[in-house]
Amino acid sequence: MSTLSLLRSGLVAAVFVSLFVFGALAGAAPMPPGGRTGIRGLKRQRALAKGNGWANVEPALRWLGGRVGRFVSPQLLRSIDRQISMAGDYLGLYAEELVGLSVLTAIVGLVAGGLANAVVKIGPMFVVGVGAFGAVAPFMMLSSAASDRLKAIARRLPPAIDLLALGMGAGLDFPGALRQTVERSGTPDDPLIEELSLILVSFSLGRTRREALEELAERAPIPMVQEFVGAVVQAELRGNPVADVLQIQAEVSRQKRSILGEEAAAKAGVSMIGPLVLLFVAILILIVAPMVIKLSQQSV
Repeated sequence: MSTLSLLRSGLVAAVFVSLFVFGALAGAAPMPPGGRTGIRGLKRQRALAKGNGWANVEPALRWLGGRVGRFVSPQLLRSIDRQISMAGDYLGLYAEELVGLSVLTAIVGLVAGGLANAVVKIGPMFVVGVGAFGAVAPFMMLSSAASDRLKAIARRLPPAIDLLALGMGAGLDFPGALRQTVERSGTPDDPLIEELSLILVSFSLGRTRREALEELAERAPIPMVQEFVGAVVQAELRGNPVADVLQIQAEVSRQKRSILGEEAAAKAGVSMIGPLVLLFVAILILIVAPMVIKLSQQSV
C-alpha cells in the first residue's frame, strides 16, 4: 500500500472518529427548553403561528442548538444574542439555536453542492464554497433584518418625538404621552412602536425612566436614538422641561435625516458607475462578438 493510500485511510478514520466523539458529546447534552417566555418567547409564538413550516423546523433547531451551543465560546454567544436583539428578537431565536441553524444550513449546502458537482463536475472547491455560504447565510439574514429594523426606527423616530412633545405640551406626563403615541399609531408591528411598548412595559415593572431609555439605546444603537435618550435623560437630571427638549430633538432629528438623505443621493451616482460599466461592456461584447466570429469564419 502506498503512502498516499495510507494518508487517505488515516484521514477518513480521523474524520469518523471525530464525528463519533462529537456525536457522543452532543448526545449527552440536555434538551433545551422551548423559550416561550418574555418578548422573545412572544416573537417565537408569532413565528410558529404563521404556519410557514417554521413549526416543523423549530424543535430540530432547539435540539441541535442545545448540542452545538456548548462548543461555542460564551463571548460569541453574547455577541450573537445582542445581534438578535437588534433584529427585534428575530423569529424568537436564541444564540445557540442560530448556531444550530448555521450548522444545519451548512449541511444542506454541502449536500446541494455535492449533488450539483456530480452533474456539472466543477470540483471539490465548489462544494466547499456552497457549504460555506450555507453556514453564513443565517448570519447574513440576521444582519439584514437588524439593519432594516434600525433603519425603520430611525425613519419613524422624528414624527414619534413630535407626538410625544405634543402630548406633553397638552398636559400629559411622559408615560402618558408615550402610551398615546403607541395607541394612536395603528401599526403595533412597527419596530419603533414595539420599542416604545417595551418602554411602557419597563415602567410597569418599576424601572425608572433612565433605565428604560438606556435599554432602548442598547436595543437600537443608532446615533438618532442615542441622542434622543441622552437628551431626555439630561433634561430629567437637570430639571429642564422635557416637552421643550423633545421639540428641539425632533427638529434636530429631521435635519439629520435630511442630511443623510442628501448624502445617500450623492453616493447613488457614484454607486451607479460600476453597474453602468458592466452594462457597457456587455453591450460591447454583444456588438463586437458577432463581428469577430464572422471575420474568423471568412479568414478560414
